Amino acid sequence: MNVQEESTSKKIKDTILSGEEGRIYFISDFVDLGNDALVAKVLYRLEKSNLLIRLSKGIYMYPVVTRFGVSYPSLHTIAKAIAERDKVKIMLTGHAALNQLGLSTQVPMNAIYLTSGSARTIQVGKRKITFKRSVPKNFQYKGSLLPLIVFAMKELGEKNIDDSVFRKIEDLLNKSDERESFEHDIALAPAWIRNLLLPIIKKNKI
Repeated sequence: MNVQEESTSKKIKDTILSGEEGRIYFISDFVDLGNDALVAKVLYRLEKSNLLIRLSKGIYMYPVVTRFGVSYPSLHTIAKAIAERDKVKIMLTGHAALNQLGLSTQVPMNAIYLTSGSARTIQVGKRKITFKRSVPKNFQYKGSLLPLIVFAMKELGEKNIDDSVFRKIEDLLNKSDERESFEHDIALAPAWIRNLLLPIIKKNKI
């Protein structure tokens, strides 16, 4: 290892050790060092020395180690980190949205997101994060809860939304601290979802 490699390795290692356990790292986190190829090589070496864990190609984590072993981040945590890195917006959809809202106990193996960025699939072990490029309208929501409910309801379909689902959604809306955004966000929902949610919102004066 030459002088430059040693210096770069020390800077990266010091940064990681002084950071929080569980933090996700990308090559772009060290862009100030001015040599992406060398940074990639150092991150690879740190993984081989067990300081870092490789989550996917170019994605590493400073692990949280408990008495039960390494605590891995959720796909949602990884997806949010990727979105922050790329400075894009994402929206969780499908069964993962249902699970996050507590409308389903099924934990999906894969997660699908709408994105304002590039479409792609990230392999994380045996699981996948899929980003599907979507229209700007899907990213005009001001809050995070109502769009998640909207995409969960889309996944269920109108005929499968029964009283128990309504009660859970009503409870989520009542407990939300995003009430000020509901009036704006409900206008962006598809007509059939808007017609179903408006009575809940008006009834509880949300």
